[in-house]
Amino acid sequence: MFHETMEDGGWKMEDGSLLADVGNSRIHLYDGKEVVHLLPDEAIEQYGMKKVYYISVNHHLESRLKTETVWENISNKIHIPGEYDTMGVDRRALCLSHDNGVFIDAGSAITVDVMERGIYKGGFIYPGLLALQKSYTSISPVLETALDSDISLTQLPRTTKGQISYGIIAPIKTLIETFSQRKPLYVTGGDGRTLTGFFANAVYDETLVFKGMVHALQGSEKLGIGN
Repeated sequence: MFHETMEDGGWKMEDGSLLADVGNSRIHLYDGKEVVHLLPDEAIEQYGMKKVYYISVNHHLESRLKTETVWENISNKIHIPGEYDTMGVDRRALCLSHDNGVFIDAGSAITVDVMERGIYKGGFIYPGLLALQKSYTSISPVLETALDSDISLTQLPRTTKGQISYGIIAPIKTLIETFSQRKPLYVTGGDGRTLTGFFANAVYDETLVFKGMVHALQGSEKLGIGN
């Protein structure tokens, strides 16, 4: 059973099992207190024989997980009202973490989804920060530069690095603010901390997907989950 922990608002399983979010390049595992990010080989070697409930967007890895681990795929339990057929299970789980808000997953792509009263209202997908940086490099090698995560958006920059950073961050911020309409912003993903700094009301939480998984599993007779 899941038990809420008063100290940190997390949870734990009576049988010591874990939750996992299997991505395209890494597997993220959560024990109710902390998240570890591992390469597939590392995750399978270290946790393959442990009880793990997981969701996955990595279809190429599925055969290995079935034959080399004792993990259970619970992707078919993750649903939200208003979802569309090809919506990623990680996005559905993310949206289940709270009934209202704008949910931003800043990874290899940036996904933005809107929930109102527990119903999915739509969203959009934007290239990730690294993909946008590489697009400049593909235009010209002289445009290769690191992203300035502290760039000010209140004035136009006067350096190449600043102008590229402004060109990447400002449109993303404007798009998100257009659809947020004072809703809370919940941010996760590898570049989530960077994006969070550009919004006054954004909350970064790397456990959002797992909170959505817990929410979806509440009341499941198979897992014997209770409040």
